[in-house]
Amino acid sequence: MKKYISRLLALVLVAAITLVGCSGTTTGMLTGNYPQDTLAVVDSLRTAIMLPEDAPDKAEAQGQAREVINEFIARYRRDSSVTSLSSFTTMRTALDALAGHYSSYPNRPIPDKLKQRLAQEFKQVEMAVNRGA
Repeated sequence: MKKYISRLLALVLVAAITLVGCSGTTTGMLTGNYPQDTLAVVDSLRTAIMLPEDAPDKAEAQGQAREVINEFIARYRRDSSVTSLSSFTTMRTALDALAGHYSSYPNRPIPDKLKQRLAQEFKQVEMAVNRGA
């Protein structure tokens, strides 16, 4: 009897670990509608970038920005209907720059030059999405 109980317990533990390991932790921000998702990511990242350095939730905003970047790229990088759009290539350039800064300099503020570049690229992305490109 102990043999069956221990096997059953092992099976339940393996199933629980498998289910927990397979569940992805996403922000739930993306819907699968590329234009809507792109504009939502731009707004979210603008908010994270423009927070003052002494804001109490700055670290949380940076962490959420990294998650949004990863989720957006993971969802759309292999979608052939999206990868050829100018809005996607510009968005990917902006996301790569911001993610690079966050990974290389996590404790430093975003330089003004990078903020200006990101603002310009986000504006280009919004215009391209609005015209369907």
